[in-house]
Amino acid sequence: MNVDQLENELNIKFHDHSLIKQAFTHSSYVNEHRKTVFSDNERLEFLGDAVLELGVSQYLFRKNQDMPEGEMTKLRAAIVCEPSLMNFAVELNFGEFLLLGKGEEMTGGRERPAILADVFEAFLGALYLDQGFDEALRFLKEHVFPKINTGAFSHAMDYKSQLQELIQQNKNQTIEYKIVEEKGPSHNREFVAHAVIKGNKAGEGTGRTKKEAEQRAAKYALDHYKM
Repeated sequence: MNVDQLENELNIKFHDHSLIKQAFTHSSYVNEHRKTVFSDNERLEFLGDAVLELGVSQYLFRKNQDMPEGEMTKLRAAIVCEPSLMNFAVELNFGEFLLLGKGEEMTGGRERPAILADVFEAFLGALYLDQGFDEALRFLKEHVFPKINTGAFSHAMDYKSQLQELIQQNKNQTIEYKIVEEKGPSHNREFVAHAVIKGNKAGEGTGRTKKEAEQRAAKYALDHYKM
């Protein structure tokens, strides 16, 4: 594992390199190297899960002053679920740095969602132990929180219903959604939706499905459109 390369890519310098090595060590690697002193990342994953939940919870609590507890819970669940964590790990190229056993390596372990999600949490746990919660929070601010702001998890929230309830307060307003563009190949289609209120474009959103695009358009309208 090239620790220096990883640190340079993340712009983070660990005080204790054994922590970052442990974060990227899968149990299959430990099982094949019993004669050397290696620890897998499962304990760090446990800790990182708690750091992630607290960091995301704190951010949602402060960012969304009017969001009910139930909605914050749904949104947090979408952010910390395995597919989301896997995507974070992929974007950070974490798979390249994993220490895997030969069998796991041969069967595609570097792309396995569960392994990638686990290493993301383990890294966060290692960072917390090495440099504290503030540095872990800075990492989340750089790599996770911006995606919340751009609506990457809007599929977990029913923004369309929220917007519908809001405009129903004014009987003169109506809302409809229009798919204005479809792009990309059939296996990786992206849709662009407009939320239209009284004939005016109130929001725009993109998504892998029409429903996701409409939810993001509704979210934009809630944040920006003056009813």
